[in-house]
Amino acid sequence: MANALNWFEIPVTDFPRAKKFYETVLGSTIHEMQMGPSLMGFFPMGEDQSGVGGAIVKAEDCEPSDKGSLIYLNAGPDLSDALGRIESAGGKVIVPKTMITEEYGFFAMFLDTEGNKVGLHSMK
Repeated sequence: MANALNWFEIPVTDFPRAKKFYETVLGSTIHEMQMGPSLMGFFPMGEDQSGVGGAIVKAEDCEPSDKGSLIYLNAGPDLSDALGRIESAGGKVIVPKTMITEEYGFFAMFLDTEGNKVGLHSMK
């Protein structure tokens, strides 16, 4: 097993708002696709699609929450950039950039526009 995580989904209620939020914060394009009754927006996962992937999802059985599972998004070399865009994009920083250890880097947490608690991680 190469990774403990293979896929994640972040539930959303207002898909266009959530898509704009994550594109702004992460500085990347989210590609959307209708899959049956679900509308999904896919986070980038590399050219060969072999990395860990995930999506924002609007579906009848998906409900945003700040409780339960917590995922950490890769914020690139320094999460300060993404963290600095959260509030202007409509989210709220709830844990500022914090060092884990020198070996494991830094983390931060935020509430997105839908009310999900999400983490960011970087090595600087």
